[in-house]
Amino acid sequence: MLRKMASFFAYLMRNYLPSTFVFAILLTLLTMILASVFAGAGPAVILSSWMAGFFNILIFAMQVILVLITGHALALTAPARRLLSWIAGRGDTPVKGAMVVMFVACLGSILNWAFGLFFAGLLALEVARRVKNSDFPLLIAAAYSGQICWHQGLSGFIPLVLATPEHPQNFIFQATGHSVPLTQSIFQPYNLLPLMTLVITLPLLTALIHPRGNDVREISPEALRSLTADSTPSEQSVHSTWAERLDGSPIISVALALIVISCLLLHFQRKGAELNINIVILLFFVTGVILHGRPMNYIRAVNVAIRGAGGIALQFPLYGGIMGMMMGTGLATVVARWFVALSTPETAYLMQFLGTGFLNFFVPSGGGQWAIQGPITVEAVGLIGADLTRSAMMVAWGNEWSNMIQPFWALPLLGLAGLTAKDILGYTAMTFLWSGIVFSTFALLIGFHLL
Repeated sequence: MLRKMASFFAYLMRNYLPSTFVFAILLTLLTMILASVFAGAGPAVILSSWMAGFFNILIFAMQVILVLITGHALALTAPARRLLSWIAGRGDTPVKGAMVVMFVACLGSILNWAFGLFFAGLLALEVARRVKNSDFPLLIAAAYSGQICWHQGLSGFIPLVLATPEHPQNFIFQATGHSVPLTQSIFQPYNLLPLMTLVITLPLLTALIHPRGNDVREISPEALRSLTADSTPSEQSVHSTWAERLDGSPIISVALALIVISCLLLHFQRKGAELNINIVILLFFVTGVILHGRPMNYIRAVNVAIRGAGGIALQFPLYGGIMGMMMGTGLATVVARWFVALSTPETAYLMQFLGTGFLNFFVPSGGGQWAIQGPITVEAVGLIGADLTRSAMMVAWGNEWSNMIQPFWALPLLGLAGLTAKDILGYTAMTFLWSGIVFSTFALLIGFHLL
């Protein structure tokens, strides 16, 4: 039954979902209409908000592109290939391979969202290369589905903000004078139990929906060449010029690595074991530089890796414009208040979760959503009598939940794998449905004081 359901969703996505670029354009037009009708925004406000958002996201877009490029270049080193090969070897059948990818994706995302996203994607490529009859779209979908755990983990934006008193978006601290340590958010049973449920059950779900026979779509030759691209050290000619000797000198790589390592040590000395997207980029970068040995080898690896970054460069600014309109016109606040108005003390957490999941289609950003919903959450809790921290975590759950059918965060993996959103969203829709049941159940248990 589950396999038939997954096949049905895959059929719908392949035949009726447009390209992610066209999807973003249609979502832009829809947001403009909604802002005009429900927020009463005029054309000037809508257009200026769109333009501001379009450019405000460029820094983040570049960060994600660098995660993609540096991570892929790192995967082209011999040691990284051996590690990925060893992990992939734990899944020596198509079903086992998909389960391994899903499990690693969940664990990696709990540690850090960027690391989990990209490492699982590279593992999916390796499993597809090693194991015949593996369904490649399902493997990439499993790698992406691990993001369902990220906001409940160590790099979750909202819990980290709540634990930082001086953060400008710590609305709970501003309202109560108290910050919320991680022991009171992500390490509480109400968060750990649904997290453990997903980590255990999602690999089983992956096994149940793995296609059979002619429905299996193996890895494309293009993606396979991308994974196995040659970036091994080359021999230097006896008659090399001085410039060519510099390009092939490991001393240059060592000098750069020492600079980056020094920066990382300084960061960890000041901030502890904090891993944000910038630190992940630096770690990928310096490790790749060291393992490739020579500057020219690293350049060749980056030239291979950069081919998958086009979707991010093209579409992230459009989503920035959508987020700009949602916040600049007040539409996001209007929508958030709708869900608050429908809440009762028992259903408040469920409605907060569902409302965030809906808004995430238009604002697929944990930071952007909390900036919108944080003040509303504090206000609503005072009226309904709910718990502030638990209400904030419902925003975190909703943000990661509808990512499963919103292609924004899938773009790095799609670029890496040479696939389109319609190839994987049929499978991630199954993750969306199952995780929605899990989250909704626990939200109701919290609301009725059973957890």
